[in-house]
Amino acid sequence: MSAALLRRGLELLEPPGRVKAPPGLQRGRAGPRAAGAARRRKRAPEPGRNKATVKGRVVKSAIEEYHKKKPVNHLRENLQYMLKGRLVANKAVTEQVLAQNRGRKSKDQPPEKTEKKKPEGTVFTEEDFRKFEREYFGIP
Repeated sequence: MSAALLRRGLELLEPPGRVKAPPGLQRGRAGPRAAGAARRRKRAPEPGRNKATVKGRVVKSAIEEYHKKKPVNHLRENLQYMLKGRLVANKAVTEQVLAQNRGRKSKDQPPEKTEKKKPEGTVFTEEDFRKFEREYFGIP
C-alpha cells in the first residue's frame, strides 16, 4: 500500500471537527535534502537537572556494589532439591534414554563389554595325577 493511500485513509478516519494541517506541513520533508538535515539538527537541551553538578547525587558504597554483584552459592538449595525426590528410574529405561541421546558415530558409542570367561575346572582329579606320575615316571 502506498503512503498516499494510507494518508487518504487516515484523513477519512479523522474526526470532523479537527482542523487539517497546511499542505506544506503534512509531508515530513520539503525536499530531498531535508531528511539529512533533520538528522543533523541538534536537539534542544531538555530542562532537568544538570549532570555536571553534585547536588542530588547519591554516593554508592563500593562494598555494597561488590556484595550485590558477588556470586551466590546455590549448592545447599540445589542439594536439598535433588535429595527431595528419591525416585530411581528403571535401569532399562535409563539405558534406552542414553542410547537415544548418543550419537551415531563410532566415537560416541561406548566400548562393548566382553563377558569374562570363567576358568574351567580340570576334568582330572588329584588321584588321577598321582596315578599318572606312578605310571610315567615309575615312582611308587
